[in-house]
Amino acid sequence: MRMGLAANQRHHGHEDAALFRWLRACEPGIRELELGLHAVGRTCDAIVRAGWLNNYPALRRYPYGRDGGLMKLVAEVVGLQESERALDGAIYLIDPVDPSSIFPEAIALKRQCVIHQKPFISTVASARDWVEIERIHAGFAPDPGANELHALETHTLALIAHDAMKPQMLAFAAEHFDLLSRFAARVATGTTGQRLNELAWSRGWPQDKPWVQRYQSGPMGGDAQIADLVLERRCQRAIFFEDPHVARQHEADIQLLERAVTTVTDATVCMTSPKVAARWAEAVALRKAAV
Repeated sequence: MRMGLAANQRHHGHEDAALFRWLRACEPGIRELELGLHAVGRTCDAIVRAGWLNNYPALRRYPYGRDGGLMKLVAEVVGLQESERALDGAIYLIDPVDPSSIFPEAIALKRQCVIHQKPFISTVASARDWVEIERIHAGFAPDPGANELHALETHTLALIAHDAMKPQMLAFAAEHFDLLSRFAARVATGTTGQRLNELAWSRGWPQDKPWVQRYQSGPMGGDAQIADLVLERRCQRAIFFEDPHVARQHEADIQLLERAVTTVTDATVCMTSPKVAARWAEAVALRKAAV
């Protein structure tokens, strides 16, 4: 597998920065997977300077962002004719107050990952979780260091879907109902929450008990309400099925939720497409059977 890799300055500027916390937790797994990391210039330089991934041939340096490094990652997520220039997704550790996080190439990187159903990983928690998911699919024994990410019975899950993606969210919830029911709590915005509750009641969930706690609809502020849960570290995982093709009047609210997730980078895992979420669900079952 090959993943694009970038981190904003704050996330590689000191020895305990987010990039290095991820590598500290996951370098053994990266080596086990022989994961190709196609890293934008400053990010790659910081890894080498800090002494991580020494003698690791699958670490590949790209140009600085100002010289087109991030743009090249976008093109390779889409896929180019040369087989070695296709990426399976991107890890972009975002500092939400860094202006470069909203440059066109940064926005395009996420959008193309969502369109092509590839993982877009923007937090340390998501990056740690993704490495463990891929390790499990590759047949490696569970990493005890990732147990906290799989303590679903103590976690709150947010289930959010744009209008065009609501059928996919309902299908995902129906297929993985027992898994999602393991969470201590589930939250959702208005219409999505109502439909998920109706699904749960049809599956035998007690009629007088909501399966998900409903917040306001997205346009009426539901995304902001869930963002507050994230910021208070009361929501540990978000499954957010985004429609990248439609402009939305409440785009600022959606961005607010995404910024909240990246603000508490070690605390919340976020998945943004049905294919990525399904692969996670499969890994959870495999990991539970192996523990």
